Amino acid sequence: MTKTHLAAILPQKGGPFVVGERPTPEPGSNEVLIEIKAVALNPVDYNQRTLGVPPVPVYPAVIGQDAAGVVAKLGPGVASTSPELKPGTRVLALATSFYRDGLPDYGAFQQFALAQSELVIPLPDSLSFEQGAIMPLAVTTAWNAWTTINIPLNTRFTPQDNQAVLIWGGASSCGTFAIQTAKTLGFTRIYTTASPKHHAYLKSLGAHAVFDYHSPTVVSQIVNAVKHDGVILRTAHCVVNGGLQPTLDVLKETKGDAKAKVVYSPPLPPDHPTLENTEIRMNWPPLDPVERDRHFYECFHGWLKDGLRSGSVVPSPANIQVEGGGLEGLNSALEKWNAGVSGTKIVVPL
Repeated sequence: MTKTHLAAILPQKGGPFVVGERPTPEPGSNEVLIEIKAVALNPVDYNQRTLGVPPVPVYPAVIGQDAAGVVAKLGPGVASTSPELKPGTRVLALATSFYRDGLPDYGAFQQFALAQSELVIPLPDSLSFEQGAIMPLAVTTAWNAWTTINIPLNTRFTPQDNQAVLIWGGASSCGTFAIQTAKTLGFTRIYTTASPKHHAYLKSLGAHAVFDYHSPTVVSQIVNAVKHDGVILRTAHCVVNGGLQPTLDVLKETKGDAKAKVVYSPPLPPDHPTLENTEIRMNWPPLDPVERDRHFYECFHGWLKDGLRSGSVVPSPANIQVEGGGLEGLNSALEKWNAGVSGTKIVVPL
């Protein structure tokens, strides 16, 4: 195996990336060394490169989250806990330094990266590396949202529970998996918002009703649908910036006297709008490392791995925009992401 590899290195806050060589690390206990074949771009990647937010603890840095590739080497213990992972296995992974104090060996934007085994699962042969790369962070964020507001992963609402959920921003990468995970949880009705061109696709993922967030009457449309369907709507996941106030406007009319819960996936500003008897929490994984690793294992080795095998979970969004240039192309690819995409995930093959 190579002793060095190429990486998109972030020399200082504000970027840009500079491609250079790094020593190829050895996987430690419970770690997998992955030869990266494709990476997907996320808002956090642009923000970390350009703004240093969330804070990057170590410079020079290697950032990135979403990856797919091939297992290069297993660390001690992985063969017993994840026997399906072997050298040569095609995998998808959340390869992130976020839980490793920013250490650059763990960032996805390089030819070889380390990932903890809880966040690595086999990629079915029917899916490309590009399809595999679009899922890890979106799946994690979608499931984190529910546990943030104390809905465990093993929750299964019944039709008698009559529980509905509102997902504001369903066409985003995280939004598509928010819909798929809400379907698994058993919500009786899943309401979401998106541009009209995405409505049919989101219904195919499990949304029961999709509303155009551009409409000046979108709040009353959702409220009327909830009343017509006779369901209880006190739970919401706001996936995108700008959606919190209309989400609260809906809940004000649907929650009755009961407490409502809203999870917010973008950074939650301190001056955010509020609603009486409504808990608003920023999306966050479990803080305890042991609990967090167990949570990740359930998300990946349980729901995602089993769902991809059975076909109950599909890579989403359906539109993948492939940008060339490899590591050298990451700067321009992030600028294209920042210019705006809709219902599309940008992927860069390495």
